[in-house]
Amino acid sequence: VQLQASGGGLVQPGGSLRLSCAFSGITVDNYALGWFRQAPGKEREAISCISNSNGNTYYKDFVKGRFTISRDNAKNMLYLQMNSLKPEDTAVYYCAAVRWGCYSQFDFAQRGPGQYDYWGQGTQVTVSS
Repeated sequence: VQLQASGGGLVQPGGSLRLSCAFSGITVDNYALGWFRQAPGKEREAISCISNSNGNTYYKDFVKGRFTISRDNAKNMLYLQMNSLKPEDTAVYYCAAVRWGCYSQFDFAQRGPGQYDYWGQGTQVTVSS
């Protein structure tokens, strides 16, 4: 199983980036997918997830209205459109997959990194002027 995240880079505050995650070795349709991030000296935190059953999406408050998660099962891809980026969004961003999860906002909020089955290698996002 491989998850390959890409699309990170250096962007000015207020700018946009689109992260991608390519999956191989799993049937993506059977997995809920998510994005996490980890800033230096901080724990890995969940950003968003997207259900595999109904396509419902859930977000942490600090990205709600700015970030949009989406998936393309036919292409085995996961995306994160990030708009209105702030310096505090600087982190390594990771994609992840979980066989059973992302059922509700509550499930998303309480599901920690250890409860995801597969991880990508991370892509660096730096927001700075």
